[in-house]
Amino acid sequence: MVKLETKIGRLKLKNPVMAASGTFGTEYGELVDINSLGAYIAKTITLNARIGNPPPRVCETPSGMLNSIGLENGGLDDFIKNKIPGLKRLKIPLVASIAGDDAAEFKELARTLSKVKKIAALEVNLSCPNVKHGNRGFLIAQDADATYEIVEAIRKVTALTVIAKLSPNVTDIRNIAKAAEKAGADAISLINTIVGMAVDIDTKRPVLGNITGGLSGPAIKPIALRMVREAYNSTKMPVIGIGGIMDYKDAVEFMLCGASAVQVGTANFVNPAASIGIVEGIASYMVKNRIKEIKDLVGALKA
Repeated sequence: MVKLETKIGRLKLKNPVMAASGTFGTEYGELVDINSLGAYIAKTITLNARIGNPPPRVCETPSGMLNSIGLENGGLDDFIKNKIPGLKRLKIPLVASIAGDDAAEFKELARTLSKVKKIAALEVNLSCPNVKHGNRGFLIAQDADATYEIVEAIRKVTALTVIAKLSPNVTDIRNIAKAAEKAGADAISLINTIVGMAVDIDTKRPVLGNITGGLSGPAIKPIALRMVREAYNSTKMPVIGIGGIMDYKDAVEFMLCGASAVQVGTANFVNPAASIGIVEGIASYMVKNRIKEIKDLVGALKA
């Protein structure tokens, strides 16, 4: 038997596969066994409700998709009152994803959610390309000092595992990863989507209502692999790989580059059972290659 267990900070996962935030609602439970995953990551919430970006919000692109949802959600109170009750039935760890405009908002989210018994970890979304963070002219995860400020603020008010979700829209991912580590993050997840756009030549207008959106899917995998490897080689934190993972082979590539776990996103829209199949595929790969534990795969790239 192979051991699929992995650890992200204090978060213990029975296998290294999760569905990325916002790509796998609880309604998927009608089609697949959600409890077969390593953990469940809820859709990102903010302190106050957000209406999101103007439509259209999603469009297909070659080898991927663009989305510009804009973190639409009902806010913290709605999450606790209306979402948590349904999530309590999960038998796997629940990871809450949070976003805010400043340190005060992130701290309030972290402080309040730390009191919710079901929540096992916080994924700090510093990198959604479809929202403006207060008066900042950039994403939090595009600036090392801003990343440090937010992660440090959260670390001071929670004992939960803190995962900083980083952006690929940077010059050097290593500087941002090091800042998150120094501020007290237990792990990092990367990459979030890449800023892109699509154009309708008939209307001569952008396809998305927000003009730009976040590109995801197979098109971004090579970039994600490179950044995962760079982050793995420059920090001591566990890395969670994201970006164009469609099958178990993609997941194994990420682990070879240094990912201790992976998140599946766009593939869920194509095949609701994709994540479950990836768990099974990793196990079969390990048996075939006589690999006993996940940790023996992590960072095993021969380069």
